[in-house]
Amino acid sequence: MSESNSKARLRRGIHILPSLFTTGNVFCGFYAFIAVANDKFTVAAWAIVGGIIFDILDGRIARLTKTTSAFGVEYDSLADIISFGMAPAYLIYAWVLQPFGRIGWMAAFLFLLCGALRLARFNSAKPDVKGSDFIGLPIPAAAAMIASLIIMSGNLFESKVPPGFMVAVVYTLAFLMVSNIKYPAFKQFQLKKRVPFTRFLFVVLFLYVFATIPKIALFAISLGFILIGPIKLLLTFRNKNESETVSEPNRKTH
Repeated sequence: MSESNSKARLRRGIHILPSLFTTGNVFCGFYAFIAVANDKFTVAAWAIVGGIIFDILDGRIARLTKTTSAFGVEYDSLADIISFGMAPAYLIYAWVLQPFGRIGWMAAFLFLLCGALRLARFNSAKPDVKGSDFIGLPIPAAAAMIASLIIMSGNLFESKVPPGFMVAVVYTLAFLMVSNIKYPAFKQFQLKKRVPFTRFLFVVLFLYVFATIPKIALFAISLGFILIGPIKLLLTFRNKNESETVSEPNRKTH
């Protein structure tokens, strides 16, 4: 066998380590379906959270080990549509939207559809991969919001979260995923890089709070990330209007 054929076979192969983490993501999404079928909604929500952890790790590991590939990107997208599109849509429908009938399952379908469109736009254009921002709410963040609401509510969701409120949440998440609102990608965060001592203390405090009250902390993190995009957009419009207001008198004086 020639050297060129050997290199071609290596290029056609797959990288085991990041693919294993992506497979863990797929397993979490599949297990969420099993849990919902057995009316274990909180377990299904935690399975989605587990999928998010695997999704974060597979990309980080691929970049650290320099094993990124076209296969890995496509496999990761398929895993995301299962774990963060289909699984949350089915979970939220079975959890609280089912009594709404057609409105309920159409809301769940809209969440899945917008998540698929978000992934398709991400894979085809990829303007947000090169920069420091995502365009539109990432589908794992939308899934985290649904999962954190269910985890925080536990088995008392009927008295804790009104069904009408959940319909509004699902529609809002669907809109944010296909919007042009920018969200931070955190791709520049590096574990090897030196950071100020105060930032290290903040990370320790964050881990302490998460370990102490994980249910509330998970919901707070999910909600905080979702609000970052609209808040940044409002601040941008405000600064733009203020700059135009300041420049308007200057033009008149000239």
